[in-house]
Amino acid sequence: MENIERDKNMQKGRLHLLKNKGKDTEEMRRRRSEVTVELRKNKRDEHLLKRRNVPIQESSSDLDSESDRLVNTTSLETIIQNASSDQTALQLSAVQAARKLLSSDRNPPIDDLIGSGILPILVQCLQCEDNPSLQFEAAWALTNIASGTSAQTQSVVACGAVPLFLKLLSSPNQNVCEQAVWALGNIIGDGAPLRDYVIHLGVVKPLLAFITPEYPISFLRNVTWVIVNLCRNKDPPPPMETIQEILPALISLIHHTDINILVDTVWAFSYLTDGGNEQIQMVIDSRVVPFLVPLLSHQEVKVQTAALRAVGNIVTGTDQQTQVVLNCEALAHFPALLSHPKEKINKGEIFPITEEAAGQSQLTMMAGEKVRGVASMIEECGGLDKIEALQSHENEDIYKLAYEIIDKYFSDDIDEDPNLVPDSTQQGYQFDVNPEIPNEGFKF
Repeated sequence: MENIERDKNMQKGRLHLLKNKGKDTEEMRRRRSEVTVELRKNKRDEHLLKRRNVPIQESSSDLDSESDRLVNTTSLETIIQNASSDQTALQLSAVQAARKLLSSDRNPPIDDLIGSGILPILVQCLQCEDNPSLQFEAAWALTNIASGTSAQTQSVVACGAVPLFLKLLSSPNQNVCEQAVWALGNIIGDGAPLRDYVIHLGVVKPLLAFITPEYPISFLRNVTWVIVNLCRNKDPPPPMETIQEILPALISLIHHTDINILVDTVWAFSYLTDGGNEQIQMVIDSRVVPFLVPLLSHQEVKVQTAALRAVGNIVTGTDQQTQVVLNCEALAHFPALLSHPKEKINKGEIFPITEEAAGQSQLTMMAGEKVRGVASMIEECGGLDKIEALQSHENEDIYKLAYEIIDKYFSDDIDEDPNLVPDSTQQGYQFDVNPEIPNEGFKF
């Protein structure tokens, strides 16, 4: 009995909350946006904000052998002492030994090295322009320290490393230059305050200068990842002038053939479009949407996932911003996405976009027959069954949104036969107690 009563209350609550007629459009948009954001936050940040440089296989040079001996037989105190040595070879092997400790796969002793006082020594080594090998090893060690917790990253910044890393971006040694890029990426990825600090010191222009064919793919991958971190965080978002500066570079990178670079580029757009309508409009004005939408059908799931996030963010904007997506034939990609073998795409990722695109009556009128045609395709490929199944989802917001989609796009309006509707009076509905029986009787 209790279950029956509960089901009745749930059904009544659904019917009361799901009918949108007469509700304020902005309120509906706000609610949909809040649900969309919450759903995404549950699966958010699959992208690494920080990366530690852990080599797959160390080389076997004499210097490596010496540093391995130091790591295995020498105390941390001795490593620190040798790192300050006037003997170039001894100093280099000690810094490399410290770097190897920080490059261990599990539980690198970052706090122990910070506590040992090695940070100022490593930062000083960044200035040894006549010894690029020492600069490289010191930058690598600092990169791995900055890949840790926020406090560990802050300790690298507090030692004055950022201006020196920025200077190393113009180093003639490409390895040193790339390691500086990596270190700055970890620092920028710590959050909005350090991101804006590094931007203020002038990271954007030299960073974007690396987007040329003369640099190897590995280098460009790191550069693209750092650009992603520059686009992250919306409390506060990146400065508007920085976004304007970055957008042309992202437009060029979205055409890159390397999958890793393409995925990172699309993630950058997803972060930018997650910062409100003003940033959405900046992305739209860059004319990238016609290139983003086709990626919904990309053969790589990683690209599709990032594209779904970016397009999904755009449709949470104004009606006009959503229409830009629809004008790029976004709905044509939905049938394949709804039948995608990956559940995170056919349910989790596509659902907020479907609801946003379908939730605006103005857009329905503009899309006309095209929307109805896509609704038919969705039904034919089994998408309607999936949406109907979501009406019994344990998350209340999800089943509400599923009901809205079905109510708006898959429920035919059937006109009531006025002859079958009972008369309504002040006493209620009146039924004819003497209906006319056909002469030949009822046929069953």
